[in-house]
Amino acid sequence: MRLGAPRAAGSDPRLAAVTPEAAGTLADLGYEVLVERSAAGTVGPAAERDAYDAAGARLVGPAEAWAADVVVTLDPPGADELDLLRPGAVLVSRLAPAARPELLAALAAREVTALALDAVPRISRAQSLDVLSALSNVAGYRAVVEAAEELDSMFAGQVTAAGTTPPARVFVIGAGVAGLAAIGTAVSLGAEVRAFDVRPEAADQIESLGATAVRAADATQTVSADGYAAALTDEQEAAALRVYADEASAADVVVTTALVRGTAPTTLTRAAVEAMRPGSVVVDLAAPGGGNCELTVPGERVVTAGGVVVLGYTDLPARLGRHSSRLVGGIVVGVLTLLTPGRDGRPVLDADDVVVRGMTVTAGGEVTWPPPPVTVSAAPAPAPAAEHETPGTSSAPAAPAPAPLRSRRRAVLAGLGAVAVALLAAAAPPDAVGHLTVFALAVVVGFYVISHVTHALHTPLMSQTNAISGIILVGALLQIGDDSPLVTTLAVVAATLASINVFGGFLVTRRMLGMFRAGGDGP
Repeated sequence: MRLGAPRAAGSDPRLAAVTPEAAGTLADLGYEVLVERSAAGTVGPAAERDAYDAAGARLVGPAEAWAADVVVTLDPPGADELDLLRPGAVLVSRLAPAARPELLAALAAREVTALALDAVPRISRAQSLDVLSALSNVAGYRAVVEAAEELDSMFAGQVTAAGTTPPARVFVIGAGVAGLAAIGTAVSLGAEVRAFDVRPEAADQIESLGATAVRAADATQTVSADGYAAALTDEQEAAALRVYADEASAADVVVTTALVRGTAPTTLTRAAVEAMRPGSVVVDLAAPGGGNCELTVPGERVVTAGGVVVLGYTDLPARLGRHSSRLVGGIVVGVLTLLTPGRDGRPVLDADDVVVRGMTVTAGGEVTWPPPPVTVSAAPAPAPAAEHETPGTSSAPAAPAPAPLRSRRRAVLAGLGAVAVALLAAAAPPDAVGHLTVFALAVVVGFYVISHVTHALHTPLMSQTNAISGIILVGALLQIGDDSPLVTTLAVVAATLASINVFGGFLVTRRMLGMFRAGGDGP
């Protein structure tokens, strides 16, 4: 079947839905790939047109590309382009189905099977097909680049013979894909980065990138049973706005990223911007949805009376067109690979696949949006109520003991342990009592220290524990050969266990660190 890659009217010419690399892979799936010929469009310069030819794609006019059996485009077709779609065609594009019901009705009337790239279910298996996340990651990176260009100082602090300068202070609102990309970029440039997200679980992600997570218990969102955040109450929203205003007043750069289903809530009020220092920069990544800042003008650069620059650019991914196009092309290949299990150039719509069903917005002449909800495992399901058993049937696992009973058991076990330690101390030599005291204190201190270590530091912590195990290994080797058989046996056991911990721990650490190196041997 023919697969067309036209350029929708009004789409950014710097972005392509099918790159030469993607065209070659789609041809391997059995499709005849047709790419719209456009001197300033998705095809690009002569060298890139040659790359399409080498990949097996044909350069055609827009009418032929729109009339293909499968049409892939980054932006939805306009009114004139809808008429070019043939009945029964498959359309893969960003369609904004929740905001454009009239477009879905028009596609259904033409019996077009439409799959929305921006409606991929938020489940692990579909992450590689999520065009919103891919382009949000690019936008977060580019937002910091734009801010660095506008700011009249360096992001990193400097220590020179002429004096010192402090690092720029960056505040990021939201720690989704775009927010985390902005945080990582600003940290890599040497800025002092602070970030806040109403989701409490985002704090660990913020700190894992080297930033400081701003915490405000009264502005924290709860998480519902399906894994999605619940709506803020009026009190929580007011508390969050206070946090944003306080942090923005001390920041050189503020990056806002809150975009909920295409709608941008207000996170930075006019008063908050007026309280910022002259020369400060606000980059509003939610400008396509209207903007998080009350002074944002989508697509424009605004300078306030107080000298604050507000950037409302809506084309940040297109400003890195080659990179963004490569990501979008990979996503298109992933979608078509999912739709073409036989690799025979014939798409198959599997309604039982939650990913395919979630993306399908029209099929068989009907609008199929919204899809059935997808159950996620973010919160454990409540245990089913116990049923009455009949004699002779197998019993279910015993229910956990009541809390008061468990507390009494712990108290009894703790008391018995204390008595055993006291008896051991009474029967032991005087030197052993001192060693036992040091051991007990080390256990208590170690428990409280390690339990408060953030997850991002577990790998270096493992390396330190390996060094401690090395000390144990040396001590055990010195005791092997002692006159006492008991001491020798314990020394052999200690040496064996310490050796396993040392070599196994360093092997695990090496593989984990390899995940963060180019060409590393991590999984």
